[in-house]
Formats: sequence, C-alpha cells, structure tokens
Amino acid sequence: MSASPLISVILAAHDPNGSLDDCLQSILNQSFTEVEVILVRDQAAECPADQVDAWARREDRVSVVRLDGLASIGRIRNAGAERATGDYLLFLDADHLLLSSTLQAMADRLDEAYRPDVLLFGHTRLHQGKSWPGAAADLLARQRSQPFAPVQQPELFGAPAYSWDRLFRRAYWTAQRLAFPDGLHEEVATVHRAMLGAEQIAVLKWDCVQLRRRLTQHPAGSPEGSQFDVFDRYEESFGLLAEHVQLDGVKPYLFTRMVRQYLFLLNLSGAVPRGDRSRFFQRASEHYGRYLPEGYERPEGREGVKFQLVGGGKYAAFEAAKLPALFSRGR
Repeated sequence: MSASPLISVILAAHDPNGSLDDCLQSILNQSFTEVEVILVRDQAAECPADQVDAWARREDRVSVVRLDGLASIGRIRNAGAERATGDYLLFLDADHLLLSSTLQAMADRLDEAYRPDVLLFGHTRLHQGKSWPGAAADLLARQRSQPFAPVQQPELFGAPAYSWDRLFRRAYWTAQRLAFPDGLHEEVATVHRAMLGAEQIAVLKWDCVQLRRRLTQHPAGSPEGSQFDVFDRYEESFGLLAEHVQLDGVKPYLFTRMVRQYLFLLNLSGAVPRGDRSRFFQRASEHYGRYLPEGYERPEGREGVKFQLVGGGKYAAFEAAKLPALFSRGR
C-alpha cells in the first residue's frame, strides 16, 4: 500500500449479525487497491476483538484503533478519521457491502470531477431478500455531470443525511473541523455542515453500497443516546443555514426532510417509548412552527395530512388516524 492511499474506509467493528468478514472482503477484494481500512472497536460485546485483530495481522491494508469502555458511534467514527491517511474518507458499518468495482468507479469519478470536497453516490437496501433503491436514488439520477456548489442543487438536502453514501475529502474534513457528536442521529448535522460548506460537490450515479439491515441507525448507537437527540441535530442544521444566507433555497427541502424523519421515528414500532410519544410529538410540532419556510407547500396525500397534524400540534388526532407507516420515505 502506498504511503497515502486514495480512500480511507473507517469501519465501526460492531458486528451483532456476523457480517464483518463479508464487509471487509467486499472492500479488500476489489481490483482497486489504493485503500486502507481502519477498524475501530470499543469494549462492547458486539465487537469481535479476536476477529478484528486477526484481520490486521494478515492484511497490511487493515489497521485497528482500540477504544476504552463503551463508545458512541460518533466517537468511533471520529477516532477512525483521526487515524486516516487517505485523501478521502468513507464511513461504513459492518453490515454494509461495497458492490463490485465501485472503488474504481469512485476513483475515476474523483479524477473526472477534479477532486471535489464531497462525492455523493447511490446505495441499495437488502430487506426480506429483495434489494430496494436508496431514498435519494431519483435525486441523484437527475444531477448534472459537472461538479456544483450547494446553492445550485438545494434539493439534495431533502435526502437523508447519511455518512456512508458519500466520500469526504480528508483535507476539507480537517479544515472544517468536522466531527460527529455523541448521542443518536449523529450524522444529521455533521453531514449537513459538510454539504453546506463545500465549494464543489460531485455525484457518481452508481449504487456503491448495500445496507443489509432494515433500519439505518447504527447498532452501536450511543450509551447515553436518546431519540430526542434528533431535535438537537436539526436545531444545529437550521442554525447552520443562518450562517449561509445565500442558501435560503435549502430551507424547504431541509424542512421536509426534518418532518419526514420525525414522522418516521413516530411510526417506527418501539423507537419512541409510549410514555414519551406525546412529548416527542410536541417537540416535533414546535420545530414545525419554528422552522416553517415562508410559502411552504406540504406534500400531497396522506403524508401531507400527517404534516398538517404535526403542524397543528394535534397529537390525539395523529394517534387516532393510524395512517400507514411511511417506511419508503423514512430515514
């Protein structure tokens, strides 16, 4: 491996489903070899220490970062990014697969796009034996081939803010002092900050990663995390927009994404404990009123009805409606 690989893959070693080997093989068996893998493990029972160390012994492109105690996924990813030497950062989990030839496609696209700050790409989700397109598939398919600034494509902020369906230029990540917070929903504001501050963003119209779990929240979570952390994340994201007045066009898309995420958590069985649902709903309603863009038009159909109920703070009506869960539009 060269002294400075093109891509550093930061891989959280939590492996409750026994899929770590498959993930690593999908990375290391590709024809493109200018990649390093940084496995980060804490003391959680789901981290297979012997297995992780064995990979580092037999593969010189793999190194291990060992953390004391139980760490949040934010701390895990930050520790990996600090160790990275590659030009670009890719954050993956053990239940991700890199699809065939995608590292070479990423490298080619980075060269074509003159090394952008962020490279977006597609993903799929394997659920019940079927591969489903990612939530941003249609958005990515419509993007231009030339790199662009965030102000030129504000609709991208309507897509879920994942850290694993994009590459981040490491020098840019460091210069912006980007890092993930502790707690749950750690990706939201960090990804928004990276997108808002970027001078150039590019798109690779390939499905590069497959997610092999139904939910997108990392299984490591956070020892002290709560679903209520999501409100802090969006407060930070909308606060960032106040620092970028030229990006007012982002607000309607970010607002829609925020409300969809709140609805997803309310519709997801067991995500918000029954005793907390009313309080969670009222927080969502307060955010709706606080961040509602001028002239905003709600989505149509049943989803729009749910938006209306949240906006009006009508929790009893929301619970009584029992509309179908919006899984396809969730996180």
